[in-house]
Formats: sequence, C-alpha cells, structure tokens
Amino acid sequence: MHELGITQNIVAIVSERAGEQKVTRVKLEIGTLSAIVPDAIRFCFDLCAQGTSLEGAALEIDEIAGRGKCKGCGEEMPLSLLAGICQCGSRDIICVAGQELNIKEMEVL
Repeated sequence: MHELGITQNIVAIVSERAGEQKVTRVKLEIGTLSAIVPDAIRFCFDLCAQGTSLEGAALEIDEIAGRGKCKGCGEEMPLSLLAGICQCGSRDIICVAGQELNIKEMEVL
C-alpha cells in the first residue's frame, strides 16, 4: 500500500509548513486517475499524524474527476481511464485533470 508512504510525506510537508503551530485541518485534492485511494489515505492519516502537530486534525479530501483533451479536435471529455477515444475517432488524448495530489489548505491555531 503506497498510500502509507504518501500520507507520511503529506504529514511531513504540512508539519514543516506549520512549524510550531497546531494543525486543526488539512484539505487535499486527489485525482481519480492518480492511482491513490482516498480511503487508504484517510485510514493512514491518524496513524501518521500521531506525535506531530497534526495529531487530531480533520482530514478533508476533494476528489478531482478525470478529464481529457483531444489533440486532434480540441474537444474536452470526461476520462475514467488514462486512455480513451474521442468522438472524432482520435486516440491522441492528453489528461488535463484527474492525476492531482495537492495539499490544498491547512488550518492552524
């Protein structure tokens, strides 16, 4: 489960930014095409936060839907996989959303 390592890194980054301040809330953005399972991050968060300035902090996760753009015609479309076919028949589609992993916000006391 690579989410444990990812969660450890999130906690480390937020702890570093917070300094000596107590963190009360962390908000993440996770893309549906990122191969990161939000429920696994939630499961690992409290464990990873123990003994840090994030202990007891609320975790919010916004899931970002996958979106692609056809290089042929410029049409944007929803993506549920990193590959797809445009209505114009092209398979030359780039992912423009859905692979994110962002620490969007944090609240401190």
